[in-house]
Amino acid sequence: MDQMTPMPFSAADFRVRVAAQPQAHADDDYGDHRFNPGHPRMKLVKMLRNAAVLIPVVDHGGEATVLLTKRAEKLRNHSGQVAFPGGTIDPTDPSPEAAALRETFEEIGLDESRVETIGRMPDYVSGSGYRIAPVLGIMQPGFSLTLNSEEVDAAFEVPLRFLMDPANHSRDSRMWNDIEWFFYEMPYGGQRIWGVTAGIIRTLYERLYR
Repeated sequence: MDQMTPMPFSAADFRVRVAAQPQAHADDDYGDHRFNPGHPRMKLVKMLRNAAVLIPVVDHGGEATVLLTKRAEKLRNHSGQVAFPGGTIDPTDPSPEAAALRETFEEIGLDESRVETIGRMPDYVSGSGYRIAPVLGIMQPGFSLTLNSEEVDAAFEVPLRFLMDPANHSRDSRMWNDIEWFFYEMPYGGQRIWGVTAGIIRTLYERLYR
């Protein structure tokens, strides 16, 4: 391999792919509906709430990882699910990037100075009624986390190579009002990555690695 070519699945390679990703257009249409065309659940979503998540890629040299969280079991909504750090965009947030970094600090105590934001993916519409802005960031190892126990039970890293391998992307479904609802899942290390989080990961793969 040429010395100037970044190693596959490194943070340096991820940076190059983000910079070269297809230009986002206003009519880009990403979200749960792409896996469930015509599903009546999406027709019930009227007013989308704006949210932002951080996709934190950790630079471990030749092999990067992605930092994920496990939502607290005590939460009313989506309890115990694997997620990217993030949440609702507040009126005081100047940008989706600012919202993602603020929510990340509130959830896992990661200061925004430890994250270099390098871009965004097109918004992702969830069946639960959110328009999510996925913010792409790179972090150096050696950071410390302070988990907010009211929101997060755990934080863990998954190899970027694993997440960007379509062989690890399984399709599953569950019944919603007697109608099948499809989603991706990517089990790893005893954690079940599925639903919106897996959908965003699948979209990242389709835009950057396919």
